Amino acid sequence: MAKKIVSSKKKNLSALVVDDDTVSRMVHVGYCTRYNFETNAVENGREAVDLVRSGRQFDVIFMDYSMPVMNGIQATRELRAMGVKTMIVGIFCDLNFLREDPFQAGMDRVYEKPMTDEIVISVRQALLNNYNM
Repeated sequence: MAKKIVSSKKKNLSALVVDDDTVSRMVHVGYCTRYNFETNAVENGREAVDLVRSGRQFDVIFMDYSMPVMNGIQATRELRAMGVKTMIVGIFCDLNFLREDPFQAGMDRVYEKPMTDEIVISVRQALLNNYNM
């Protein structure tokens, strides 16, 4: 079940954080709320796909790679196959560990953990510029 995290600041963009690690999820949610994203969080790719399939829409999905049930590459492929145009940003522990190309799967951007202010600011600016990257 998606957990919605709301800050007291006005929201104009929405984010879904997908990560099985509780600490990473909390850190990513914290960065998103700091930069005025209305943020939801789930623990694996299957939950993300199911949430979007249920009709939820997001401006950006921050996707981990290594998760149980469905990893980030599989989830991204399934979301793209469903016609989802949302920006998908991979946030991975070790880019050298990847066995599959996240861009071929449909990710728009990929960064190494941990999430940083620069990552969120860059994504937010791209969204505000209508994905002109």
